[in-house]
Amino acid sequence: MSIAKISEIISSSPKSFQDAIEKGIVRANKTLENVSGAWIKDMKVVVEKGKIVEYRVIMKITFVLKD
Repeated sequence: MSIAKISEIISSSPKSFQDAIEKGIVRANKTLENVSGAWIKDMKVVVEKGKIVEYRVIMKITFVLKD
């Protein structure tokens, strides 16, 4: 039987939501072992002078604990 844990992280990118998600997953893999999935909880943008300057995602990363 496997046991999984969930960690909530926030990731951002000046390019896109997709890039923010990918950066978050890459960074989570550096700290957490056995990352098995992610759920995007929320997405928002930072706007300055009428233009989007940053895309942010809040995601829950699932990782499986070792026996």
